[in-house]
Amino acid sequence: MEKLRLALVQMQSIIGDTKNNLEKMSRFVQKAGLANADFICFPELAITGYNREQAVDLAEEIPGPSSEFILNLAQKHKIIILTGIIEKSAENQKPYITHLICYPDGRYFKYRKTHLGASEKPFFSPGDELPVFEAGKANFAVQICWDCHFPEVSTIYSLKGAEVIFAPHASPTIVGDRREIWLRYLQARAYDNSVFFAVCNLIGENGTGSEFCGGLLVIGPKGQIIAEDFSNKEGILKADLPSEQINKIRQEERKSMRNSFYLEYRRPELYGELIQDFK
Repeated sequence: MEKLRLALVQMQSIIGDTKNNLEKMSRFVQKAGLANADFICFPELAITGYNREQAVDLAEEIPGPSSEFILNLAQKHKIIILTGIIEKSAENQKPYITHLICYPDGRYFKYRKTHLGASEKPFFSPGDELPVFEAGKANFAVQICWDCHFPEVSTIYSLKGAEVIFAPHASPTIVGDRREIWLRYLQARAYDNSVFFAVCNLIGENGTGSEFCGGLLVIGPKGQIIAEDFSNKEGILKADLPSEQINKIRQEERKSMRNSFYLEYRRPELYGELIQDFK
């Protein structure tokens, strides 16, 4: 991994106002581009807004107008953009909670949320893949909100070579102190898997009565906090990710247990029960 700069955004996304949501995102991308950021990540469903009941009506195809808009921004500002959209499914009646990844060279990829909460299952289809994406300076992956509560996902990503995991959220205000909750488990995800975690959240009211609490957080591969913003207002957080620590941990020869890449010492033969259905 090489040293890289990322930008995270907490923003208000209004349901059904995709045009203004995209225009707002354009301004954030411009700021990140001027700051020479390599990546910018927006929250879960930032393009369409987060709404379950209207998911089918809000869903868009990829490629489509919104994805083309984001792809053009990535090319114009020479930055990798990650952002959320309700994706219309050709296979299922229920759409996907998708995070779109657009590169400056015109390529685009997507990650579909694999783990759906109880309130999401009636309205969305789950994704079935855990892809790791390559960039010039680092390999990265995406976990969307509820995905982060399943430690196996982070572990698989790390084993597949991910060095940075982006975790876009749409967490409502009613869940309580988002910083306190994130630190309970995301520091452990980063530490145990020797990865950077970059976390962002929707903020404000979405036009249909749902309120989101915001929050931006960057965690290092030893579980340390690198940068954060819990100011409860729209904004962008820029952070430089140093490469020395993660490269040291993942080098082939380590002289101490303290700097070990723990996943190399796993014993998969003991973990078969993890894939059994205990219901």
